[in-house]
Amino acid sequence: MLSGTAASAASSGAPTILVVGDSLSAEYGIARGAGWVNLMQQTITQSGFDYNVVNASISGDTTSGGRSRLTPLLERYRPAVTILELGGNDALRGIPLDLTRKNLLEMIAAARKTGSRVIVVGMRIPPNYGPDYSEQFFNMFSVVAKQEKTGYVPFLLAGVIEHPDWFQQDQIHPLAKAHPQILQNVWPTVKPLLKPVGKPPAKAADSRTPKSGA
Repeated sequence: MLSGTAASAASSGAPTILVVGDSLSAEYGIARGAGWVNLMQQTITQSGFDYNVVNASISGDTTSGGRSRLTPLLERYRPAVTILELGGNDALRGIPLDLTRKNLLEMIAAARKTGSRVIVVGMRIPPNYGPDYSEQFFNMFSVVAKQEKTGYVPFLLAGVIEHPDWFQQDQIHPLAKAHPQILQNVWPTVKPLLKPVGKPPAKAADSRTPKSGA
Protein backbone atom coordinates (compact mmCIF):
# COMPACT_ATOMS: atom_id res chain seq x y z
CA MET A 1 0.00 0.00 0.00
CA LEU A 2 1.29 3.43 -0.97
CA SER A 3 1.26 6.32 1.44
CA GLY A 4 -0.72 9.51 1.00
CA THR A 5 2.31 11.20 -0.56
CA ALA A 6 2.08 8.90 -3.56
CA ALA A 7 -0.76 10.75 -5.25
CA SER A 8 1.00 14.10 -5.06
CA ALA A 9 4.21 12.57 -6.36
CA ALA A 10 2.37 11.12 -9.33
CA SER A 11 0.87 14.49 -10.30
CA SER A 12 3.71 16.82 -9.35
CA GLY A 13 6.70 17.72 -11.43
CA ALA A 14 9.02 17.40 -8.45
CA PRO A 15 11.39 14.41 -8.44
CA THR A 16 10.52 11.43 -6.29
CA ILE A 17 12.23 9.59 -3.47
CA LEU A 18 10.93 6.02 -3.37
CA VAL A 19 11.08 4.07 -0.11
CA VAL A 20 10.65 0.31 -0.47
CA GLY A 21 10.60 -1.20 2.99
CA ASP A 22 8.86 -3.36 5.55
CA SER A 23 6.92 -2.63 8.75
CA LEU A 24 9.71 -0.44 10.12
CA SER A 25 8.94 2.03 7.34
CA ALA A 26 5.22 1.30 6.91
CA GLU A 27 4.10 2.94 10.18
CA TYR A 28 3.10 -0.39 11.72
CA GLY A 29 1.26 0.11 14.99
CA ILE A 30 1.61 3.89 15.05
CA ALA A 31 -0.51 6.81 13.85
CA ARG A 32 -0.50 7.56 10.14
CA GLY A 33 2.07 10.25 9.43
CA ALA A 34 4.16 9.56 12.54
CA GLY A 35 6.74 7.34 10.86
CA TRP A 36 10.23 8.29 9.77
CA VAL A 37 9.33 8.34 6.07
CA ASN A 38 6.70 11.04 6.55
CA LEU A 39 9.03 12.89 8.91
CA MET A 40 11.62 12.80 6.12
CA GLN A 41 9.16 14.43 3.74
CA GLN A 42 8.66 17.21 6.27
CA THR A 43 12.41 17.63 6.74
CA ILE A 44 12.99 17.73 2.99
CA THR A 45 10.45 20.51 2.56
CA GLN A 46 11.70 22.45 5.58
CA SER A 47 15.27 22.18 4.26
CA GLY A 48 14.35 23.86 1.00
CA PHE A 49 14.36 20.81 -1.27
CA ASP A 50 11.58 20.06 -3.75
CA TYR A 51 11.03 16.30 -3.64
CA ASN A 52 8.02 14.08 -3.12
CA VAL A 53 8.47 10.98 -0.99
CA VAL A 54 6.55 7.85 -1.97
CA ASN A 55 6.33 5.29 0.81
CA ALA A 56 5.87 1.91 -0.88
CA SER A 57 6.61 -0.07 2.27
CA ILE A 58 4.55 -3.12 3.28
CA SER A 59 4.53 -4.72 6.70
CA GLY A 60 6.00 -8.22 6.59
CA ASP A 61 7.68 -7.71 3.23
CA THR A 62 10.88 -9.53 2.29
CA THR A 63 13.53 -8.80 -0.31
CA SER A 64 11.78 -11.28 -2.62
CA GLY A 65 8.54 -9.36 -2.27
CA GLY A 66 10.32 -6.08 -2.80
CA ARG A 67 12.08 -7.35 -5.89
CA SER A 68 8.83 -8.61 -7.42
CA ARG A 69 7.03 -5.27 -7.02
CA LEU A 70 9.91 -2.85 -7.61
CA THR A 71 9.79 -2.69 -11.41
CA PRO A 72 6.22 -1.32 -11.61
CA LEU A 73 7.08 1.24 -8.93
CA LEU A 74 10.16 2.36 -10.85
CA GLU A 75 8.17 2.63 -14.07
CA ARG A 76 5.45 4.67 -12.39
CA TYR A 77 7.55 7.09 -10.35
CA ARG A 78 10.97 7.18 -12.04
CA PRO A 79 12.54 8.05 -8.66
CA ALA A 80 15.61 10.19 -8.33
CA VAL A 81 16.49 8.23 -5.19
CA THR A 82 15.43 4.72 -4.18
CA ILE A 83 15.78 3.67 -0.54
CA LEU A 84 15.83 -0.09 0.06
CA GLU A 85 14.87 -0.96 3.65
CA LEU A 86 14.36 -4.70 3.39
CA GLY A 87 15.96 -7.86 4.74
CA GLY A 88 14.90 -8.07 8.36
CA ASN A 89 11.96 -10.35 7.60
CA ASP A 90 14.20 -12.53 5.45
CA ALA A 91 16.28 -13.32 8.52
CA LEU A 92 13.24 -13.86 10.75
CA ARG A 93 11.89 -16.36 8.21
CA GLY A 94 15.18 -18.18 7.79
CA ILE A 95 15.66 -17.17 4.16
CA PRO A 96 19.23 -17.96 3.04
CA LEU A 97 21.57 -14.98 3.04
CA ASP A 98 22.58 -15.73 -0.54
CA LEU A 99 19.00 -15.19 -1.70
CA THR A 100 18.64 -11.98 0.29
CA ARG A 101 21.91 -10.71 -1.18
CA LYS A 102 20.83 -11.68 -4.70
CA ASN A 103 17.53 -9.86 -4.31
CA LEU A 104 19.22 -6.71 -3.04
CA LEU A 105 21.66 -6.74 -5.95
CA GLU A 106 18.83 -7.18 -8.44
CA MET A 107 16.86 -4.32 -6.90
CA ILE A 108 19.90 -2.04 -7.01
CA ALA A 109 20.47 -2.90 -10.66
CA ALA A 110 16.81 -2.33 -11.56
CA ALA A 111 16.74 1.06 -9.86
CA ARG A 112 19.93 2.18 -11.55
CA LYS A 113 18.60 1.24 -14.96
CA THR A 114 16.02 3.99 -14.49
CA GLY A 115 18.71 6.49 -13.48
CA SER A 116 17.90 6.34 -9.77
CA ARG A 117 20.49 6.68 -7.06
CA VAL A 118 20.21 3.97 -4.42
CA ILE A 119 20.52 3.81 -0.65
CA VAL A 120 20.81 0.47 1.14
CA VAL A 121 19.56 0.44 4.74
CA GLY A 122 21.20 -2.06 7.07
CA MET A 123 19.57 -4.02 9.84
CA ARG A 124 20.57 -6.18 12.78
CA ILE A 125 18.77 -9.23 14.15
CA PRO A 126 18.67 -10.58 17.72
CA PRO A 127 21.73 -12.61 18.77
CA ASN A 128 19.53 -15.60 19.62
CA TYR A 129 19.66 -16.46 15.93
CA GLY A 130 23.31 -17.32 16.52
CA PRO A 131 26.20 -14.86 16.74
CA ASP A 132 27.79 -16.04 13.50
CA TYR A 133 24.60 -15.76 11.48
CA SER A 134 23.68 -12.44 13.08
CA GLU A 135 27.06 -10.95 12.21
CA GLN A 136 27.01 -12.32 8.67
CA PHE A 137 23.55 -10.85 8.19
CA PHE A 138 24.61 -7.41 9.44
CA ASN A 139 27.80 -7.41 7.35
CA MET A 140 25.91 -8.41 4.20
CA PHE A 141 24.42 -4.93 3.84
CA SER A 142 27.77 -3.13 4.06
CA VAL A 143 29.36 -5.58 1.62
CA VAL A 144 26.57 -5.04 -0.91
CA ALA A 145 26.67 -1.26 -0.47
CA LYS A 146 30.44 -1.13 -0.87
CA GLN A 147 30.43 -3.49 -3.84
CA GLU A 148 27.71 -1.54 -5.62
CA LYS A 149 28.88 1.89 -4.43
CA THR A 150 25.47 2.86 -3.11
CA GLY A 151 24.53 5.12 -0.26
CA TYR A 152 24.48 3.20 3.00
CA VAL A 153 22.73 3.50 6.35
CA PRO A 154 24.53 1.02 8.63
CA PHE A 155 21.69 0.34 11.06
CA LEU A 156 18.18 1.75 10.85
CA LEU A 157 17.55 1.39 14.58
CA ALA A 158 20.84 2.82 15.85
CA GLY A 159 20.12 4.86 18.96
CA VAL A 160 16.72 3.20 19.27
CA ILE A 161 17.53 -0.38 20.19
CA GLU A 162 19.10 0.85 23.44
CA HIS A 163 15.70 2.08 24.65
CA PRO A 164 13.28 -0.81 25.34
CA ASP A 165 10.59 1.72 26.26
CA TRP A 166 10.71 3.07 22.71
CA PHE A 167 9.21 -0.15 21.37
CA GLN A 168 5.72 -1.53 21.12
CA GLN A 169 4.76 -4.53 23.24
CA ASP A 170 6.25 -6.94 20.72
CA GLN A 171 9.68 -5.34 21.31
CA ILE A 172 10.20 -5.38 17.55
CA HIS A 173 8.36 -2.36 16.19
CA PRO A 174 9.30 1.13 17.40
CA LEU A 175 6.80 3.52 18.91
CA ALA A 176 6.17 6.86 17.25
CA LYS A 177 8.57 8.59 19.65
CA ALA A 178 11.45 6.54 18.20
CA HIS A 179 10.92 7.63 14.62
CA PRO A 180 12.66 11.03 14.87
CA GLN A 181 15.82 9.12 15.84
CA ILE A 182 15.31 6.72 12.94
CA LEU A 183 15.12 9.71 10.62
CA GLN A 184 18.36 11.04 12.12
CA ASN A 185 19.98 7.75 11.12
CA VAL A 186 18.78 8.02 7.53
CA TRP A 187 18.85 11.74 6.75
CA PRO A 188 22.66 12.23 6.62
CA THR A 189 22.79 9.67 3.80
CA VAL A 190 19.79 11.07 1.93
CA LYS A 191 20.57 14.78 2.09
CA PRO A 192 23.78 14.73 -0.04
CA LEU A 193 21.82 13.11 -2.88
CA LEU A 194 19.26 15.89 -3.09
CA LYS A 195 19.33 18.81 -5.47
CA PRO A 196 18.60 22.21 -3.89
CA VAL A 197 16.04 24.24 -5.78
CA GLY A 198 17.78 25.99 -8.66
CA LYS A 199 21.09 24.16 -8.21
CA PRO A 200 22.61 21.14 -9.97
CA PRO A 201 22.73 17.84 -8.02
CA ALA A 202 25.91 16.73 -6.32
CA LYS A 203 28.09 14.50 -8.46
CA ALA A 204 28.07 10.77 -7.69
CA ALA A 205 26.90 11.43 -4.16
CA ASP A 206 25.74 7.85 -3.72
CA SER A 207 29.12 6.32 -4.54
CA ARG A 208 30.96 7.16 -1.38
CA THR A 209 32.53 4.40 0.65
CA PRO A 210 29.99 3.16 3.22
CA LYS A 211 30.68 3.67 6.88
CA SER A 212 31.39 0.67 9.06
CA GLY A 213 29.64 -0.18 12.29
CA ALA A 214 26.17 0.64 13.56
